Amino acid sequence: MTNESYTFQTRLLHNSHKIDPETGAVSVPVQHASTYHQFDVDRFGKYDYSRSLNPTREALEDVIAELEGGTKGFAFSSGMAAISTAFLLLSAGDHVVITEDVYGGTFRMVTEVLSRLGIDHTFVDMTDLDEVRQAIRPNTKAFYVETPSNPLLKVTDIRAVSEIAKEIGALTFVDNTFLTPALQKPLELGADIVLHSATKFISGHSDVIAGLAVVKDQALAEKLGFLQNSFGAVLGVQDAWLVLRGLKTLHVRLAQSQQSALQIAHYLEQHPLVRKVHYPALAGHPQHDLQKAQAKGPGAVLSFELEDEEVLRSFVAHVEIPVFAVSLGAVESILSYPAKMSHAAMAPEERKKRGISDSLLRFSVGLENAADLIADFEQAFSYVRAGETAK
Repeated sequence: MTNESYTFQTRLLHNSHKIDPETGAVSVPVQHASTYHQFDVDRFGKYDYSRSLNPTREALEDVIAELEGGTKGFAFSSGMAAISTAFLLLSAGDHVVITEDVYGGTFRMVTEVLSRLGIDHTFVDMTDLDEVRQAIRPNTKAFYVETPSNPLLKVTDIRAVSEIAKEIGALTFVDNTFLTPALQKPLELGADIVLHSATKFISGHSDVIAGLAVVKDQALAEKLGFLQNSFGAVLGVQDAWLVLRGLKTLHVRLAQSQQSALQIAHYLEQHPLVRKVHYPALAGHPQHDLQKAQAKGPGAVLSFELEDEEVLRSFVAHVEIPVFAVSLGAVESILSYPAKMSHAAMAPEERKKRGISDSLLRFSVGLENAADLIADFEQAFSYVRAGETAK
């Protein structure tokens, strides 16, 4: 059997960097060198300066390209560094169509940086393909998709948007952070570039900041490689090694977290203090069927709206197991408040327009026992009921 015939689960361990060819080591060596001696004045070796290429970072870039089914992978110092460098493929005068409830950092990059560089944008509800088409301009050069979206878990039809992009010669970028290649393969659905905050599920342990990009086309790979080297926001070697280590357990982590997320979503869906639960696995989710068609699972992130902000504050004050923090995709469950965390970069009116209310919480389910998490939620909600009784 070849590596290509293995299942994804096996390829996380048995890929092109399974062992070090020089020593047989089963862990990729950490090469800290910043520069490399050249033995010939006319012919330089493969490595010359680690911003351009480093063996440890290269191993991660090779592995993520294999897992996403791409031509070339790139490792960056953060998810935003990967996203920002991909946006540098655009030029002044270009226009990008982008998912409306996109991650706050991407929103900030598009509205406050790209706009200053003469790159225009239009936010749309990408679940509505007619709205996507209506947003096209003569200078539209890219479509930026985040699916499921952050924090409302809207699902965009990657294949359909990619086909629209191809009709006008534009690129399709897909942020695959929530699902990873374990559950969704955007390049196989027609996307040109897939992006990750590898800080999240891919590394999975809240101990590294990293970003990844994978491209399908060799010519595009050369362009993004040039930008990576020019912009220079590359991932450090120790962080690259940590991401490689985290990748090995991606399948089992996601399987466990996803199973628990569904149980918690069902619990929340029935709770009288919860107005709405956003999770693609639920039958009532507007894009439930689409999610099943284009991905192998719904992921382990959900969001839920409470009755009001007062209930939210009481719940957050009394819940004990989850970390109340920025970020997601870790072994520990993380509870986040989008209005003041991931989407604080959006003005209140912009959040309201997108349905990101002040009573919305995002929950990234970790590896704790689901029954323990539900019991913890129940005791936290009991304080709200006690308060209502006291009134």
